[in-house]
Amino acid sequence: MSVQEYLDKHMLSRKIEDAVNAAVRAKTSDPVLFIANHMKKAVSSVITKVKARQILDSRGIPTVEVDLHTNKGVFRASVPSGDSSGTYEAIELRDGDKGMYLGNSVAKAVKNINDKISEALIGMDPKLQGQIDQAMIDLDKTEKKSELGANAILAVSIAACKAGAAEKEVPLCKHLSDLSGRANMVLPVPAFTVLSGGKHASNTFAIQEIMILPIGASRFEEALQWGSETYHHLKAVIAEKNGGLGCNVGEDGGLAPDISSLKEGLELVKEAINRTGYNDKIKIAIDVAATNFCLGTKYDLDVKSPNKSGQNFKSADDMIDMYKEICNEYPIVSIEDPFDKEDWEHTKYFSSLGICQVVGDDLLMSNSKRVERAIQESSCNALLLKVNQIGTVTEAIEVVKMARDAQWGVVTSHRCGETEDSFISDLSVGLATGVIKAGAPCRGERTMKYNQLLRIEEELGDQAVYAGEDWKLSL
Repeated sequence: MSVQEYLDKHMLSRKIEDAVNAAVRAKTSDPVLFIANHMKKAVSSVITKVKARQILDSRGIPTVEVDLHTNKGVFRASVPSGDSSGTYEAIELRDGDKGMYLGNSVAKAVKNINDKISEALIGMDPKLQGQIDQAMIDLDKTEKKSELGANAILAVSIAACKAGAAEKEVPLCKHLSDLSGRANMVLPVPAFTVLSGGKHASNTFAIQEIMILPIGASRFEEALQWGSETYHHLKAVIAEKNGGLGCNVGEDGGLAPDISSLKEGLELVKEAINRTGYNDKIKIAIDVAATNFCLGTKYDLDVKSPNKSGQNFKSADDMIDMYKEICNEYPIVSIEDPFDKEDWEHTKYFSSLGICQVVGDDLLMSNSKRVERAIQESSCNALLLKVNQIGTVTEAIEVVKMARDAQWGVVTSHRCGETEDSFISDLSVGLATGVIKAGAPCRGERTMKYNQLLRIEEELGDQAVYAGEDWKLSL
């Protein structure tokens, strides 16, 4: 084939002429670079390869990372992992071989991506998120993604989402906003973990975490500053209380001193807030994670104190009285999982009191059927969104729509086993969830999320909107 025949076959002469004309019109100072980029844009992007590997999360436990290749670049994603997997959430596939990472390796999930998912997705348009996610769901053929593994499917789903944004030449948060059908993007209020307990820390505190929400800040950048300052003031408060000694931190970076009661923890946080001078502009949220210390119908707040455990049980009604009391004494605006995950009755009653926002985590597990039931029964009024409990970006968007249609609040959440991936930051902005829960303002895998939100706010410029006082319903 001659050069002219080759040019004619691929219509290159016309395409090159169009690129040159565009460069002339743009009066570019670097015509070669301009023409190269112009020609690249003229080619539709498709998925050409999907390659997975096993990496470690922030706890040193294996998880899945994916490189999704298109003819325009390589897009990487990795998935987090929770402390435990609930009955109603998508299945995280692990190998179970005790001789490898104590049974936690994810070689099967990696193999499923490299051998099965990759083959199914090659040639697909990365902009078509719904079709990509559905192709993987169809390939898996199980309700909870147990065949391929939700960790395998989600890693590919997130990587494809990043590739789709790149193909559209828009920020990831804008692409997510488009996929959700939302017109506005909103920077979330960060719910900083400042005190850790429960399963996330080796101390005597049964409550999983106490968080602060800088709802009075004017911008996300200011909210991050307030969170960092409060965290360091709290360090000093604890050191003073302990006679100059410091304390450990939990898996999500929250400080983890031995605390004898919830009130003691709240007093420490209250003092730290007072020292910042921001006072009424910073509110408090609590993740009780009550399922972890529920025994039958009773709650043992001393479950982590061997000398006291089993001596002072609380009934659900006692817990309600405790919540009423602390909400009256402290600026608490949100309580997550105040009762056992199957105690719909008391969760509903507590929500009906209207004392604070009631967030469903273990109660809902981001499961659309559980969310639908909670909406119908008015069991709670906010969703904790954990994408890895669902398994695809598309399904995450759908469950957020359900919550929004019910006039619920939405909290985008990390997991205790995190990675350096900051996808949930863009997700929280694109879906305008109002709040992001990404751990303490320390530890790289946590600050990665907050730092990405700083970049998004900077990129949005004058169009950046911080949820602030409208954190419940960022409409």
